[in-house]
Amino acid sequence: MYEGGIIVPILIGCFLTVVTFCIERLLTISKAAGTGSIAEFVRSVQFHLANKDVDKALAACDKQKGSVGNVMKAGLKKYKEMITNNELVTEQKVLNIQKEVEEATALELPMLEKNLVFLSTIASVATLLGLLGTVLGMIKSFSALGDEGGGDAARELSKGISEALFNTALGIGTSAVAIIMYNVFTTRIDGITYGIDESGFTLTQSFAANYK
Repeated sequence: MYEGGIIVPILIGCFLTVVTFCIERLLTISKAAGTGSIAEFVRSVQFHLANKDVDKALAACDKQKGSVGNVMKAGLKKYKEMITNNELVTEQKVLNIQKEVEEATALELPMLEKNLVFLSTIASVATLLGLLGTVLGMIKSFSALGDEGGGDAARELSKGISEALFNTALGIGTSAVAIIMYNVFTTRIDGITYGIDESGFTLTQSFAANYK
């Protein structure tokens, strides 16, 4: 921090912020993914629904947990309710199930995407801060070169270049970590979102096929 100049503490703060949000998102998204494979879970629910065993499908949701399990469970409760409903036609029942799934999805998605904006912002800002620190270091170097002569000038030039490189390294490193983790998290969220969409499709298609 002493050798890097005034921008380095800010960059260190950015890096620690990235690490904090990475740990928080990793824990949250891992929990949201559930305890098992999402694809296998959806297949097991499809199997139970094909056999008209809604209770076993609900038990599979309790075992899976996570965002997909929560959405599927909410949809299955409405699914079970619609089976015994004699007032609505099949199309209305399917729409009710679909609406319940959409409401459950709306509750889950904000939690998955929370704090990702900080990673994307820091990924851009850290590079600019590193560049700013580099420029300040080079200004300091050439200013010293013009004011002093001989060995003192060379020493001040080296210090300024060293300061510039500290800022460059921290800026690029922080930005690289933020970009990589942002892409990792968005990929995992896309997988969970696809599982949620597949869950809703499974419920509506199964009800339409089994309870015409």
